Amino acid sequence: MNTGAETSSVGHESSASAKAARGPVDDPEYDDPGRSVPVLPIDAKAIRAHGRLQRGLSARQVQMIAIAGTIGTGLFLGTGRSLAQGGPASMLICYGIVAFVVYVTLLLLGEMATQYPVAGSFNAYATRFFSPAYGFALSWNYWFNDAVSVASDLTAAQLVLQFWTTWHPWVISLVFWVFLVSINAFHVKAYGELEYWLSSLKVATIIVFIILGILVNVGVNQSHTYIGGHNWHIPGAPFVGGFGGFAKVFVTASFAYGGTESLGITAGETKNPSRNMPRVVKFVFWRILLFYILSILLIGLNVPWDYPDLSNKSTTTSPFTIVFEQAGSAVAASFMNTVILTSVLSAGNHALFAGTRVLYGLSVVRPNAHAPRIFSRTTSMGVPLPALLLTSSVSILCFGSSFIGSGVLWGWLQNIVGVSNQIAWLSIGLASLRFRQAWVRQGRSLDELKFRAGWTWPWGPWFVVITVTALILIQGWSSIFPVFSAIDFVSFYIEIPVMLVMYLTWILAKRAVPMSPGSGNAPSASAHESTPLIGTGTGGHTSRWFDIVDIQNVDLFKDEYEEEATDEADDEQRAKRLQSRARILWRVYYLVA
Repeated sequence: MNTGAETSSVGHESSASAKAARGPVDDPEYDDPGRSVPVLPIDAKAIRAHGRLQRGLSARQVQMIAIAGTIGTGLFLGTGRSLAQGGPASMLICYGIVAFVVYVTLLLLGEMATQYPVAGSFNAYATRFFSPAYGFALSWNYWFNDAVSVASDLTAAQLVLQFWTTWHPWVISLVFWVFLVSINAFHVKAYGELEYWLSSLKVATIIVFIILGILVNVGVNQSHTYIGGHNWHIPGAPFVGGFGGFAKVFVTASFAYGGTESLGITAGETKNPSRNMPRVVKFVFWRILLFYILSILLIGLNVPWDYPDLSNKSTTTSPFTIVFEQAGSAVAASFMNTVILTSVLSAGNHALFAGTRVLYGLSVVRPNAHAPRIFSRTTSMGVPLPALLLTSSVSILCFGSSFIGSGVLWGWLQNIVGVSNQIAWLSIGLASLRFRQAWVRQGRSLDELKFRAGWTWPWGPWFVVITVTALILIQGWSSIFPVFSAIDFVSFYIEIPVMLVMYLTWILAKRAVPMSPGSGNAPSASAHESTPLIGTGTGGHTSRWFDIVDIQNVDLFKDEYEEEATDEADDEQRAKRLQSRARILWRVYYLVA
């Protein structure tokens, strides 16, 4: 699609006339000499030379990828840490609050990802609609978040393995690391299919856990006693550690729900995104919410917060395994621990995939890319191999657990990733706020949006920005009061100065090499599924120090997705299935898969 930007008068044009005025759709050399908005172009030759991503993920796989990225170590292991630090009431309340924040955030992201389904995700939207400098800082921060998440999951694998043996668990982490890199080096379909089946196993196991947890609570346990709400009334419960313990659970909950925003990461490789992205957004979160809230409620009821070795320096025990042990079956407990180990593998696989795609998105924009061009190179199967190798190399951090204790290291990594997730949600709120303002300011009809969460207008973005900012600031309370802990304080707040330094780095670099007024008018490539938004169509800025995008001039037509013949065929096939004799079975299939 042509990247010709509109002038400020675009807000008064109709959609059809504006599209007609943009010039030849497929001509990458086209340039409108009359346009006034500087655009940082995609290097078309670089994309052709280095390869491109491929749309190989189905709606079935995308939904399960989102579930796999969220139902992982945060739920299976993080809930143990949350219960030990905050108690059952704090855990239930905090996870519920974060769940609603994430749901609204998902809807905001869904609007943008459906309209502009590109590689680069919300990092790209923050750059395009809010601030290129902020987008630069966010992009590198989120890439580091994914890379650290791989290390966190490999460290979690060591904790899970302690259920069976303490013999050199780092060896298994190394084997897992090699396996994850190998899977991600193949076609994206291999990644998607692996995630689908691993996630299906986790979902089935959680359903079994919910049923078993209810039975254990009512008396089907080793002691044959009714538990009920007893663990909510033991000394210290239901709120452990006061306000500090309550606040600390927020970052653990944010770590657990992290990954839902990866729906935007997969947009660039999703088939028929105009149809599938809204479906995914609507269904995925409610499934996750159902699993989380029910599981957390049962954990708080069945497992006392002071259970031995629930969470300490050397280890973290999964409450899921504890509940299976309470049922009186060592075999069942081992099976549960095995599922947890596969979920750790799945979460690491998901984080490695997302981090690789973020780094790829950072590298393909020219001439002002956020990463070296080498990371835009892909294999013949569409895998950005250099980006994969760099992202996976950061996971070497997991081997530090041999020296400082797996429980401590995992706690630190969990804090860092949790805060980074919150920054991602905050950024989605900021991007959505500016996107919606630009859409209305330029006079485009809301009916032109391919997906719109109407009930979140206009308060949704403001709610996310204000609520997440509050969470970021208060969750480190326990690291300051009653005793200051420098290490914990750093793990809670290190992301803030890092973001600030990266932001100022971009500003200073741009001030040192200012762009000429016409430098933004370079030609760009036609729209393609691998084309990211990062650095494109930013429009004018209100201040060089704040680098804020001028929403009146940002091009809202650029990179909009236009349906292809394969999309129409996919819709027709779905419609035929839903009208066939087996329509009931197909409805069940689409609901479940």
